[in-house]
Amino acid sequence: MKKIPLPDRCRLLLASLAFLTGFAVTTTPAAAQGASAPITPKQTIVLFDGKTKKDLSEFYTWLAKFGRHDPDKVFTVVDQVDGAPAIRSSGQHYGGIVTKNNFTNYKLVVEFRWGLATWEPRANRTRDSGILLHCQGEDGNASKFFNSPWMASVEYQIIEGGTGDIILVNGVERGSGNAIVPRLFAKVAANGKNWDPNGTEKEFTRGRIDWQYRDLGWKDVLGFRGAKDVEKPVGEWNRIEAICREGDVDYFLNGVKVMEGRRGSFTWGKLLFQSEGAEIFFRLIELHPLTK
Repeated sequence: MKKIPLPDRCRLLLASLAFLTGFAVTTTPAAAQGASAPITPKQTIVLFDGKTKKDLSEFYTWLAKFGRHDPDKVFTVVDQVDGAPAIRSSGQHYGGIVTKNNFTNYKLVVEFRWGLATWEPRANRTRDSGILLHCQGEDGNASKFFNSPWMASVEYQIIEGGTGDIILVNGVERGSGNAIVPRLFAKVAANGKNWDPNGTEKEFTRGRIDWQYRDLGWKDVLGFRGAKDVEKPVGEWNRIEAICREGDVDYFLNGVKVMEGRRGSFTWGKLLFQSEGAEIFFRLIELHPLTK
Protein backbone atom coordinates (compact mmCIF):
# COMPACT_ATOMS: atom_id res chain seq x y z
CA MET A 1 0.00 0.00 0.00
CA LYS A 2 1.28 3.45 -0.87
CA LYS A 3 2.34 5.41 2.22
CA ILE A 4 0.59 8.74 2.71
CA PRO A 5 2.79 11.54 4.12
CA LEU A 6 1.84 12.53 7.65
CA PRO A 7 0.38 15.95 6.78
CA ASP A 8 -1.82 14.37 4.09
CA ARG A 9 -2.91 11.67 6.54
CA CYS A 10 -3.91 14.38 8.98
CA ARG A 11 -5.93 16.17 6.33
CA LEU A 12 -7.66 12.92 5.35
CA LEU A 13 -8.46 12.19 8.99
CA LEU A 14 -9.89 15.67 9.46
CA ALA A 15 -11.95 15.32 6.30
CA SER A 16 -13.34 12.02 7.57
CA LEU A 17 -14.22 13.61 10.91
CA ALA A 18 -15.95 16.45 9.14
CA PHE A 19 -17.98 13.98 7.04
CA LEU A 20 -18.95 11.85 10.06
CA THR A 21 -19.81 14.73 12.38
CA GLY A 22 -21.22 17.23 9.92
CA PHE A 23 -18.90 19.96 11.23
CA ALA A 24 -16.02 21.61 9.40
CA VAL A 25 -12.68 20.98 11.07
CA THR A 26 -9.58 23.02 10.29
CA THR A 27 -6.09 23.07 11.77
CA THR A 28 -4.82 26.28 10.18
CA PRO A 29 -7.21 29.23 9.84
CA ALA A 30 -7.30 30.81 6.42
CA ALA A 31 -6.10 33.99 8.14
CA ALA A 32 -2.76 32.31 8.82
CA GLN A 33 -2.22 30.61 5.47
CA GLY A 34 0.65 32.11 3.50
CA ALA A 35 1.67 34.39 6.37
CA SER A 36 5.35 34.80 7.16
CA ALA A 37 6.59 33.02 10.27
CA PRO A 38 6.28 35.31 13.31
CA ILE A 39 9.51 36.76 14.67
CA THR A 40 10.32 36.45 18.37
CA PRO A 41 12.74 39.24 19.33
CA LYS A 42 16.08 37.95 20.65
CA GLN A 43 17.37 41.50 20.97
CA THR A 44 15.70 44.88 20.62
CA ILE A 45 14.11 45.36 17.20
CA VAL A 46 13.94 49.05 16.31
CA LEU A 47 11.06 49.87 13.98
CA PHE A 48 11.59 53.61 14.40
CA ASP A 49 13.73 55.76 16.69
CA GLY A 50 14.74 58.72 14.53
CA LYS A 51 18.40 57.69 14.84
CA THR A 52 19.26 54.20 13.63
CA LYS A 53 15.85 53.87 11.96
CA LYS A 54 14.69 57.14 10.44
CA ASP A 55 12.15 56.09 7.83
CA LEU A 56 9.04 53.98 7.27
CA SER A 57 10.87 51.07 5.64
CA GLU A 58 9.61 48.59 8.26
CA PHE A 59 5.99 49.38 7.33
CA TYR A 60 3.56 49.54 4.47
CA THR A 61 0.56 51.87 4.33
CA TRP A 62 -3.08 50.78 4.37
CA LEU A 63 -5.86 53.35 3.99
CA ALA A 64 -9.54 52.44 3.65
CA LYS A 65 -9.96 54.96 0.83
CA PHE A 66 -6.77 54.27 -1.13
CA GLY A 67 -5.52 50.80 -0.17
CA ARG A 68 -1.72 50.70 -0.12
CA HIS A 69 -1.37 54.18 -1.64
CA ASP A 70 -1.03 57.38 0.38
CA PRO A 71 -1.60 60.30 -2.02
CA ASP A 72 -2.25 62.85 0.74
CA LYS A 73 0.82 61.85 2.78
CA VAL A 74 -1.09 60.78 5.85
CA PHE A 75 2.08 59.09 7.11
CA THR A 76 5.39 60.95 6.95
CA VAL A 77 8.58 61.35 8.93
CA VAL A 78 8.89 64.89 10.32
CA ASP A 79 12.47 66.08 10.86
CA GLN A 80 11.86 68.11 13.99
CA VAL A 81 9.26 67.41 16.64
CA ASP A 82 10.52 68.65 19.99
CA GLY A 83 14.03 68.52 18.59
CA ALA A 84 14.01 65.04 17.04
CA PRO A 85 12.47 63.13 14.09
CA ALA A 86 9.08 61.49 14.52
CA ILE A 87 6.48 59.66 12.48
CA ARG A 88 3.48 61.89 11.81
CA SER A 89 0.06 60.32 11.40
CA SER A 90 -2.07 63.21 10.17
CA GLY A 91 -5.45 61.62 10.91
CA GLN A 92 -6.89 62.88 7.61
CA HIS A 93 -7.83 59.42 6.31
CA TYR A 94 -8.59 56.28 8.31
CA GLY A 95 -6.05 53.50 8.15
CA GLY A 96 -2.56 52.79 9.37
CA ILE A 97 1.04 51.90 8.81
CA VAL A 98 1.42 48.13 9.13
CA THR A 99 4.58 46.17 9.91
CA LYS A 100 5.79 44.05 7.03
CA ASN A 101 6.63 41.23 9.45
CA ASN A 102 4.63 39.23 11.98
CA PHE A 103 5.81 39.23 15.58
CA THR A 104 5.14 37.19 18.71
CA ASN A 105 6.24 37.20 22.37
CA TYR A 106 7.58 40.71 22.79
CA LYS A 107 7.38 43.91 24.81
CA LEU A 108 6.29 46.79 22.61
CA VAL A 109 7.63 50.20 23.65
CA VAL A 110 6.13 53.29 22.00
CA GLU A 111 6.43 57.00 22.70
CA PHE A 112 3.64 59.20 21.34
CA ARG A 113 2.08 62.60 21.69
CA TRP A 114 -0.92 64.29 20.15
CA GLY A 115 -0.71 67.08 17.60
CA LEU A 116 -3.29 69.83 17.18
CA ALA A 117 -4.93 68.93 13.86
CA THR A 118 -8.27 67.11 13.87
CA TRP A 119 -10.51 66.10 10.98
CA GLU A 120 -14.19 65.52 10.31
CA PRO A 121 -16.16 63.56 11.35
CA ARG A 122 -14.10 63.70 14.58
CA ALA A 123 -12.98 67.33 14.41
CA ASN A 124 -14.61 68.20 17.74
CA ARG A 125 -14.48 64.75 19.33
CA THR A 126 -11.85 63.11 21.50
CA ARG A 127 -8.49 62.66 19.81
CA ASP A 128 -8.43 59.05 18.68
CA SER A 129 -5.80 56.59 17.47
CA GLY A 130 -4.49 53.19 18.54
CA ILE A 131 -2.14 50.29 17.93
CA LEU A 132 -3.57 47.04 16.60
CA LEU A 133 -1.61 44.05 17.93
CA HIS A 134 -1.63 40.51 16.52
CA CYS A 135 -3.24 41.61 13.24
CA GLN A 136 -4.58 38.54 11.40
CA GLY A 137 -5.68 37.99 7.82
CA GLU A 138 -5.99 40.41 4.92
CA ASP A 139 -5.82 44.17 4.99
CA GLY A 140 -9.23 45.71 5.58
CA ASN A 141 -10.83 42.46 6.74
CA ALA A 142 -12.82 44.10 9.53
CA SER A 143 -15.37 44.58 6.73
CA LYS A 144 -16.72 41.79 4.54
CA PHE A 145 -15.88 44.06 1.60
CA PHE A 146 -12.24 44.27 2.73
CA ASN A 147 -12.33 48.05 2.68
CA SER A 148 -12.13 48.65 6.43
CA PRO A 149 -9.25 50.69 7.89
CA TRP A 150 -8.66 47.82 10.33
CA MET A 151 -7.83 44.12 10.55
CA ALA A 152 -8.83 41.40 13.01
CA SER A 153 -6.66 42.17 16.03
CA VAL A 154 -6.28 43.06 19.70
CA GLU A 155 -6.05 46.83 20.03
CA TYR A 156 -4.13 48.97 22.48
CA GLN A 157 -6.52 51.90 22.31
CA ILE A 158 -5.14 55.44 22.29
CA ILE A 159 -7.94 57.93 22.85
CA GLU A 160 -8.35 60.87 25.19
CA GLY A 161 -9.62 59.47 28.48
CA GLY A 162 -9.40 55.86 27.27
CA THR A 163 -5.76 55.19 26.47
CA GLY A 164 -5.07 51.64 27.62
CA ASP A 165 -8.46 50.17 26.71
CA ILE A 166 -8.56 46.87 24.84
CA ILE A 167 -10.70 46.65 21.71
CA LEU A 168 -11.18 43.23 20.12
CA VAL A 169 -11.52 43.77 16.38
CA ASN A 170 -13.29 40.97 14.49
CA GLY A 171 -12.54 40.16 10.87
CA VAL A 172 -13.70 37.90 8.08
CA GLU A 173 -12.03 35.38 5.76
CA ARG A 174 -12.30 36.07 2.06
CA GLY A 175 -14.33 33.49 0.16
CA SER A 176 -15.62 31.49 3.12
CA GLY A 177 -17.07 34.44 5.01
CA ASN A 178 -15.91 32.78 8.24
CA ALA A 179 -15.39 35.16 11.13
CA ILE A 180 -11.90 35.75 12.51
CA VAL A 181 -12.62 36.24 16.19
CA PRO A 182 -10.07 37.16 18.87
CA ARG A 183 -10.99 35.75 22.29
CA LEU A 184 -9.63 37.06 25.56
CA PHE A 185 -10.37 36.76 29.28
CA ALA A 186 -10.20 39.76 31.58
CA LYS A 187 -11.17 40.46 35.17
CA VAL A 188 -13.70 43.28 35.31
CA ALA A 189 -15.42 45.39 37.94
CA ALA A 190 -19.07 44.96 38.90
CA ASN A 191 -20.06 47.25 36.01
CA GLY A 192 -18.76 44.56 33.61
CA LYS A 193 -16.66 47.11 31.73
CA ASN A 194 -13.56 48.34 33.59
CA TRP A 195 -10.59 46.07 34.12
CA ASP A 196 -10.18 45.28 37.81
CA PRO A 197 -7.36 42.99 39.02
CA ASN A 198 -9.68 41.88 41.85
CA GLY A 199 -12.78 41.60 39.69
CA THR A 200 -14.67 38.71 38.10
CA GLU A 201 -13.15 37.03 35.09
CA LYS A 202 -15.18 37.32 31.91
CA GLU A 203 -14.65 36.12 28.34
CA PHE A 204 -14.70 38.72 25.57
CA THR A 205 -14.91 38.11 21.83
CA ARG A 206 -15.57 41.64 20.54
CA GLY A 207 -15.90 45.22 21.66
CA ARG A 208 -14.15 47.21 24.34
CA ILE A 209 -12.70 46.48 27.77
CA ASP A 210 -12.14 49.78 29.56
CA TRP A 211 -8.88 50.48 31.35
CA GLN A 212 -9.02 50.33 35.14
CA TYR A 213 -9.95 53.92 35.94
CA ARG A 214 -11.61 55.07 32.74
CA ASP A 215 -14.05 57.74 33.86
CA LEU A 216 -17.65 56.49 33.97
CA GLY A 217 -18.69 59.95 32.82
CA TRP A 218 -16.48 59.82 29.70
CA LYS A 219 -17.75 61.98 26.86
CA ASP A 220 -16.65 61.98 23.23
CA VAL A 221 -15.59 65.63 23.21
CA LEU A 222 -12.26 67.16 22.21
CA GLY A 223 -9.83 67.44 25.12
CA PHE A 224 -11.73 65.16 27.52
CA ARG A 225 -9.86 64.20 30.67
CA GLY A 226 -11.03 61.92 33.46
CA ALA A 227 -10.34 62.36 37.15
CA LYS A 228 -7.76 59.54 37.29
CA ASP A 229 -6.30 59.70 33.77
CA VAL A 230 -2.69 58.57 33.46
CA GLU A 231 -2.20 60.14 30.04
CA LYS A 232 -0.29 63.42 29.97
CA PRO A 233 -1.70 66.70 28.61
CA VAL A 234 -1.84 67.27 24.85
CA GLY A 235 1.61 68.15 23.54
CA GLU A 236 3.52 66.08 26.11
CA TRP A 237 5.08 62.69 25.34
CA ASN A 238 3.59 59.47 26.70
CA ARG A 239 5.22 56.06 26.99
CA ILE A 240 3.30 52.91 26.13
CA GLU A 241 4.43 49.40 27.00
CA ALA A 242 2.48 46.35 25.86
CA ILE A 243 3.77 42.97 27.00
CA CYS A 244 2.52 40.22 24.70
CA ARG A 245 3.32 36.75 26.00
CA GLU A 246 1.54 33.96 24.11
CA GLY A 247 -2.14 34.93 24.52
CA ASP A 248 -1.60 37.21 27.52
CA VAL A 249 -1.38 41.00 27.26
CA ASP A 250 -0.38 43.56 29.89
CA TYR A 251 -0.74 47.26 29.10
CA PHE A 252 1.21 50.04 30.78
CA LEU A 253 0.93 53.80 30.30
CA ASN A 254 3.63 56.10 31.68
CA GLY A 255 4.78 53.33 34.01
CA VAL A 256 1.31 52.52 35.38
CA LYS A 257 -0.37 49.18 34.66
CA VAL A 258 -3.78 50.00 33.18
CA MET A 259 -4.97 46.70 31.64
CA GLU A 260 -4.50 42.95 31.70
CA GLY A 261 -5.92 40.23 29.45
CA ARG A 262 -5.34 36.51 29.69
CA ARG A 263 -5.46 33.35 27.55
CA GLY A 264 -6.13 35.16 24.31
CA SER A 265 -6.62 33.22 21.11
CA PHE A 266 -4.41 35.63 19.12
CA THR A 267 -0.72 35.17 19.89
CA TRP A 268 1.08 36.67 16.87
CA GLY A 269 0.60 38.95 13.92
CA LYS A 270 1.43 42.32 12.42
CA LEU A 271 1.16 45.68 14.19
CA LEU A 272 -0.88 48.57 12.80
CA PHE A 273 -0.47 52.18 13.96
CA GLN A 274 -3.67 54.08 13.26
CA SER A 275 -4.74 57.28 11.61
CA GLU A 276 -8.24 58.03 12.93
CA GLY A 277 -9.16 61.67 12.70
CA ALA A 278 -6.49 63.23 14.93
CA GLU A 279 -2.86 64.15 14.38
CA ILE A 280 -0.47 62.00 16.41
CA PHE A 281 3.32 61.63 16.49
CA PHE A 282 5.38 58.52 17.27
CA ARG A 283 9.06 59.10 18.07
CA LEU A 284 9.94 55.59 19.28
CA ILE A 285 8.67 52.15 18.26
CA GLU A 286 10.65 49.16 19.55
CA LEU A 287 10.08 45.48 20.22
CA HIS A 288 12.04 44.08 23.18
CA PRO A 289 12.67 40.46 24.15
CA LEU A 290 10.58 39.23 27.04
CA THR A 291 12.18 38.65 30.40
CA LYS A 292 11.15 35.75 32.59
